[in-house]
Amino acid sequence: MATGRSTTLGTPPEIRTYKGQDRALRADRLGTAGLLLSVLAASAPLMVVAGVMPTTFGVMGIVGQPLLFVILGVVLALFGVGYAEMSRHVHNAGAFYAYIARGLGPTAGAGASLVALVAYSAMQVGVYGILGFEISSLFATYLQIDLAWWIPALAAVALTGALGWLKIDLNAKVLGVLLLIEVVLVVIFDVAALGKPGAEGISLHAFDPATLSGPGLGTALCFCIAAFVGFEQSPVYAEETSKPHIVVSRVMFLAVGFVALFFAFSAWALTVATGPSEVVKTSAEAGPGLLFQLTEARLGATFTDVLHVLFVTGMFAAMLSFHNVVARYAFAMGREGLLPAAFGRTNAGTGAPATGSLLQTVVSVLVVLAFAVTDDKPTGDPTTPVLHLFTWMGNVGALGVTLLMAAASFAVIAFFVRRGSAGAQIWRLVAAGAAGIALLAIAVYTVKDFDVLVGAAKGSALSWILPGIIAAAIAGGLLYGAFLRSSRPEVHARIGLGNEAFRLDQAAEADPHD
Repeated sequence: MATGRSTTLGTPPEIRTYKGQDRALRADRLGTAGLLLSVLAASAPLMVVAGVMPTTFGVMGIVGQPLLFVILGVVLALFGVGYAEMSRHVHNAGAFYAYIARGLGPTAGAGASLVALVAYSAMQVGVYGILGFEISSLFATYLQIDLAWWIPALAAVALTGALGWLKIDLNAKVLGVLLLIEVVLVVIFDVAALGKPGAEGISLHAFDPATLSGPGLGTALCFCIAAFVGFEQSPVYAEETSKPHIVVSRVMFLAVGFVALFFAFSAWALTVATGPSEVVKTSAEAGPGLLFQLTEARLGATFTDVLHVLFVTGMFAAMLSFHNVVARYAFAMGREGLLPAAFGRTNAGTGAPATGSLLQTVVSVLVVLAFAVTDDKPTGDPTTPVLHLFTWMGNVGALGVTLLMAAASFAVIAFFVRRGSAGAQIWRLVAAGAAGIALLAIAVYTVKDFDVLVGAAKGSALSWILPGIIAAAIAGGLLYGAFLRSSRPEVHARIGLGNEAFRLDQAAEADPHD
């Protein structure tokens, strides 16, 4: 009779059936550059500069948005200190929920797994709305063709699903090319803005702490933290990287640093181009068209046309990045019994988590079709469900990811305390605690101001229905975890262990008296 940990785990029959190579993501597929490009693509630089920044200036009235990106960069770097250290000890495609399970227990991990699946799915599906609308607008402007937004949206779903089925290194190349082009174009605008500033000249007023005031600050925090989403995905690819204990943490800090500095610089360039005293008014009037107006005045119509096209390809890169993450979370959950075992298998030819990819594709089709059916003005009115899809789902996803980061911060502390190594890791645990408190505060602001975030009237039912999606995911996941603990303890015990559980089982089978 076995006496080791594997006795407690006891591989469930439906999971045991899928032992073998198709239960593992293929290693050594991504290096530092490939992983960095994959996670940065989710931040969609051009979408943030053209969409998030004018909204933060114009709707929230926060002139100090450049400083806000720097502050959030510091908070997320603090989060990364503990998160990166955790990634050295736990390699699992279900990063967030695996870390939370190892620190706060398997039941908490089950809750986090469902939140991660819902949050990243929402963010990915939401982008289809804005992408479909932008492609429809391009057809109308340049080809004089009225094209319903849901047609290019569904085409993007199909293409994203196909690439998700293929090799991750191919995905990384696609993402990398699109991301680099985006970054270059934004930098060209930034330089042009500084070379031809507005009436107030080159001013550093946007970095004055006094500009971070007013009732819109909390909402601005919520908007801006969504721009960072992506860096935290690097541990999801740990099983597919070379030297994960080095590459994952390196990519995390490179991504946070790049996003913070790049967006702070670009937001500052917008204030210089319009003038700090005019940026709120100008952004409110121009909305998402602000960047394109400024580029046309400085760089001409041709450059602006190219920017419009790359705006679309950048959104596609973000969709593909989120799709890859959702597929890997589904794979990790299937491997551990949180989803049917078929999700824990990879494509025999490509090594991709094919079933998880297919799941996300089906969900995307259903959501896009649901919004298309309710859209009575499918091509021309930006207040219709096409943009509701983007704003509603995007903010639901951002809330979920913020809560996951907060929970992971506290899980890091619990993990090292349980291991008896808190003393050796004390400065990392202090950083994790500080980040966790800050992220919880941002999550509270997000819920409080959700009506503003989604453009709903004060007191609208949307202000509690949409955050309620994440609340339902938390409750449902925790109840499922409690159910597994009482009725299927062997599955509950392996939540967050990933391949480690199967290595323990194999060792026990080789020596049943170990």
